[in-house]
Amino acid sequence: MRRRVLPALCGALIATALAVQPALAGPTSPPTSSPAGPSPSAAPSAPSTPAAPDRSGRAAVRAAGGQPYASYWHPNTILNWDPATDPDARFNRSRVPLRSRASDPALKANPNARAGEGKVASLVSFGPTSGNPSQGSLDPNYYAFTYWQYIDTLVFWGGSASEGLILAPNATVIDAAHRNGVKVYGTVFFPPTAYGGQIQWVRDFAQKSGSNYPVADKLVQVAQHYGFDGWFINQETAGGDAALATEIRSLMKYARAKGQTEFMWYDAMTESGSVSWQDALTTANDAFLSDPARVSDSMFLDFGWGAGDLRSSRDLARSLGRDEHELYAGIDTEANGYNTGVSWDAVFPAGQPHVTSLGIYRPEWTWKSSSGPADFRTRDSRYWVGANADPSDTATSSSWKGLAHYVAESTAVTAKPFVTGFNTGHGDFYNVGGARVRTGGWNNLSVQDVPPTYRWMVSSTGTRLTPSIDYGDAYEGGSSLRLTGNLDAANTVRLYQTKLPVTADTKLSVVVKTPAAGPTRLKAAVAFTDAPDTFTTFDLGSTGGTGWERKTLELSAHAGRTIAQLGLRAEGSAASYDIRVGQLAVYDGAVDAPAAPSGLQVLGATDVSPSRKSLRLAWTAAGSGSGQVHHYDLYRRNADSSRTYLGATPNDAYFVPQLDRAGAETSTTIEVEAVSTEYGRSAAATATVAWSGEPGEENRALGRPATASGQCNADEGPAKAVNGSVTGGNSDKWCTLTADRWLEVDLGEARSLTRFVVRHAQAGGESAAFNTRDFTVQVRSAASEEWRTAVTVTGNTAATTTHPVTLTARHVRLSITRPTQNTDPAARIYEFEAWGK
Repeated sequence: MRRRVLPALCGALIATALAVQPALAGPTSPPTSSPAGPSPSAAPSAPSTPAAPDRSGRAAVRAAGGQPYASYWHPNTILNWDPATDPDARFNRSRVPLRSRASDPALKANPNARAGEGKVASLVSFGPTSGNPSQGSLDPNYYAFTYWQYIDTLVFWGGSASEGLILAPNATVIDAAHRNGVKVYGTVFFPPTAYGGQIQWVRDFAQKSGSNYPVADKLVQVAQHYGFDGWFINQETAGGDAALATEIRSLMKYARAKGQTEFMWYDAMTESGSVSWQDALTTANDAFLSDPARVSDSMFLDFGWGAGDLRSSRDLARSLGRDEHELYAGIDTEANGYNTGVSWDAVFPAGQPHVTSLGIYRPEWTWKSSSGPADFRTRDSRYWVGANADPSDTATSSSWKGLAHYVAESTAVTAKPFVTGFNTGHGDFYNVGGARVRTGGWNNLSVQDVPPTYRWMVSSTGTRLTPSIDYGDAYEGGSSLRLTGNLDAANTVRLYQTKLPVTADTKLSVVVKTPAAGPTRLKAAVAFTDAPDTFTTFDLGSTGGTGWERKTLELSAHAGRTIAQLGLRAEGSAASYDIRVGQLAVYDGAVDAPAAPSGLQVLGATDVSPSRKSLRLAWTAAGSGSGQVHHYDLYRRNADSSRTYLGATPNDAYFVPQLDRAGAETSTTIEVEAVSTEYGRSAAATATVAWSGEPGEENRALGRPATASGQCNADEGPAKAVNGSVTGGNSDKWCTLTADRWLEVDLGEARSLTRFVVRHAQAGGESAAFNTRDFTVQVRSAASEEWRTAVTVTGNTAATTTHPVTLTARHVRLSITRPTQNTDPAARIYEFEAWGK
């Protein structure tokens, strides 16, 4: 049992963080490792001395205008870390404080769920240890988690022998988690010897200087500087002894006394110093919880537990004066997701108190195993809410009922102002105030709104409408709430559990959009704590057109009461009801505008090409004004006075991955403006970026918005074919299994093109048998035009093909008729380039 369980935790991490075992060439192979972990041949050889991550090759680029990444270290290298000299440190800071949460048992969605008992910790790998961008990226395919209401702690999972054992979370994950009242931990990972682990690294970690633990001092400093809450300690390296185990316990107590830094201990190393998984809290490992003073804040129990193990763990925890819910019974869902067998009744027995809490290893299976964004969202809903996409109805023949069946929802909507645009933190465009300010994919959890507490709960005496997060339109960000269906009776949609006090000047604002002018047939629904299940409704009236319109409602008649729930009620009759909600807000008085930021400066710029730069920007945060800052929006000013969106952050520094030169302009004006918590906007601070030389021939498809007929896996979307890289492993490609295989790129404007370059499977390291055999390249200058064929290829066997042309086009399309040299049905394109001026 132990040999089967262990590699799932450590071996899977090695495959992800080290990238030592890339996904198989076949398109249907999972992009993550199997439960057995990587084969021994895939494991890195152990270096003879403790190695430090080699960052020197990227240091100059990062210090200029290159991509910042989440921080990672070995125990000895973290001793040299100083935020004043680390060029990435400023970009990894979270400015979002941890919000308080509430969970009203009377408002829980599922009658079986229990509030205030078992908690949930989620161990998530968002990317390789050395490859977690600090502030998002220009790729919509990302694990944009939205079920925060069911978890209490997120562990930013990573660490590896070759890169670094200590991984701090990036700013975007901290921002999103804290906005939802969820704590975030970094990871300290000591791998087994078979995967490069060295006991000297553990001794380095626990080293002392007098009465101090230098590495612990740095762990506290990192957590406080970056703004996260603690560390998950995973010690699986053999060779320790009782003295070393004692020092590690002393280190955790020392660090906890230094500041508000928490620790979760993984059930591997015992008090003797040996690595021996207990699958429970036992007398062999209980000193890592209390000895008798509090050592760690919680413990993650390895996966082999049974009902008896958890009951004895509960009893032992209580005898130590500890809450049994500080024990997290681990389950491994990396390989099989909601098809994983779990002894649910052992953790959460029906009708009885929760025995322990639950620790989930790798829930991002829902993204990794999906075929694309829509499939990811379907899988994520089933994982967390259940097969019926309704937390109140988890009835299913599957043993996996969803976490909503066991754990009552928590809410972080406990203070005003509360504003949501139903922005999930990723999308294919970006809107501000209903206007399109950017096209192309992106992810940035820093601007994710607090998602609805209930997804989805609709009550009706007739046909129930279908709520959804819609990625086709938005008021703020890349998505909105949409209600569709046959409206033949009143429909009440519960959205948020809240604790919002109402005063004499409290307002409720709703921004809506209808397909045609006329009645919205929609009312805002508000329930108060004195009658939490009874909704008072406020009619939103009619719309005057087909654009976004704001409806502002006064709540002064309810001053002194507290809002317990926010929802919507559709009433009337409409065979094809369709309405979007772009913003829902509760605030006091007028919408506050923040003070403007100042001192915008370019910290550094990197020339990607003669017509493209990446930038590191910083500014002085807005001073005290009428409104607190929620985030800062950044733009470039265009020649026609319009603006193009560059990104957003709550921080006072931002990395712009892509600034494109417009024609032969010699300079570009950059603007940053503050956005208040009520979504008022400040005046902008500006800075200028200079361009030199004449624009030359370059790949005009690089980083441009790309769409496709489909994709094989979540991380093999069309953006991978225009990211400028073929060396990122077998997932650094666009792949599709659709019958009609095509990839389209919007160059932004009509360009004079001189050649197309297609980099096929072999260019990315796959078999030559997977090189595209028959394909065409088509072009057009406007979306209204018919495609015209510019290139036709049959019988290709080469890894890279170049196709000279002389033409002008804005849209280019690669159409594949025979994807491989054999009968394999998958098209694999590592890069599609359109060169010109």
